[in-house]
Amino acid sequence: MLWKVILLLMLALPTLALDNGLMRTPPMGWMSWGRFRCNTDCRNDPKNCISEALFVDMADRLVEDGWLKLGYKYLIIDDCWSFMSRDNKGRLMPDPIRFPNGIHKLAHYAHDRKLKLGIHANMGKQTCAGYPGTMLDQIETDAQTFADWEVDMLKFDGCYSNVNEQQKGFPLMSKALNATGRPIAYSCSWPMYRGGLPPSVNYSFLGEICNLWRNYDDIEDSWESVMRIVDWFFQNQADLQSVSGPGHWNDPDMLIIGNFGLNMEQSQAQMALWAIMAAPLIMSNDLRTLTGEARSILQNKAVIAINQDPLGIQGRRILQDEGHIEVFWRPLSKSASALVFLSRRTDMPYRYHSTLSLLNYTSSSYTAYDVFKDETVSLPSVNTHFTITINPSGVVMWYVYPDKSFEQTKETGGHPNFQRKYAHASQQRPKHNLAPILL
Repeated sequence: MLWKVILLLMLALPTLALDNGLMRTPPMGWMSWGRFRCNTDCRNDPKNCISEALFVDMADRLVEDGWLKLGYKYLIIDDCWSFMSRDNKGRLMPDPIRFPNGIHKLAHYAHDRKLKLGIHANMGKQTCAGYPGTMLDQIETDAQTFADWEVDMLKFDGCYSNVNEQQKGFPLMSKALNATGRPIAYSCSWPMYRGGLPPSVNYSFLGEICNLWRNYDDIEDSWESVMRIVDWFFQNQADLQSVSGPGHWNDPDMLIIGNFGLNMEQSQAQMALWAIMAAPLIMSNDLRTLTGEARSILQNKAVIAINQDPLGIQGRRILQDEGHIEVFWRPLSKSASALVFLSRRTDMPYRYHSTLSLLNYTSSSYTAYDVFKDETVSLPSVNTHFTITINPSGVVMWYVYPDKSFEQTKETGGHPNFQRKYAHASQQRPKHNLAPILL
């Protein structure tokens, strides 16, 4: 049964189409802030300070440990990378002690390994951590500097800026980046500083100037923080679902899986819910010391394939407060969908009983693939009762497809490289990792 799931998801893989040419599926990669914050003490903590050496280490891990092959291609420098003043031409420059070879050479290091380099800047007099910001008259200079360094993505924050500066500055940076002639993906934090919701935020306009945007508060390394973000996004899903799609994504912030605040169940929950939200999968952890448990969650090919589905439709919560169980749903390509059953309980596992008809499914026969257990469940009727056990603060995540879709897939011959790719994967991965092939 598993080969069917693999085949269907492979056929749903996106092809690159252009608006500004970038981020047709949610971006994936690694960012420094959540795990390493603004640690600049390279004298006493050289392995963990914000430095060239840290990003070289992470670039190596992304490539050598299989992350890049799964789609994790952005290596993103967050705050605290720069010197405390600009150079004599008014340009931002990296701290010469911590980045002795400069950002341009680091970009080349990333590009030589097929990675893309992202960098942080801030609309305002200084960054959130107190480093030089970007005032309105410096936007063109900074955009050109990043292009000269061959940066591939800009995260543009908004600390220490007012409403008028934001109103002018965020669109101006988009225009300036485009004017450089270099394709630079643009992540703007503008909505976060305007409350995240219409009418204060014009998402139609944002979709024309930004590839992704932070809507809400920063994530912290805790389950409470993850749930606070989840609650905000799904309480406001009527306003947020329709504004997200290929080339322009809502961003609930980083994946903190592999740090200190989430257990295994909670880590699976964050991964599953970010996939349901069609959210960027930007890790912030220490790739050098990840446990096998954290790695298996972050490298789960089935969850990644759901997240990267080319339709790019953000999912929504469809049931809430039913024995502390919530159900989330996302439509996918090839008539498939994803379901996440989340337990809010903290005391004991919960046995959840339902049918697909109660979840608004209508086709006659379905199969569900449990992406974390690597098991399939046959549901010959939408009225077939099923029971699943959901652990405290954990999830069960299903990839659901109507059975007839696989007969159609088989008739068309499927992906020409399917047999070769799957055979290779089955020889290299243990059984619990034999999830749908993404790349």
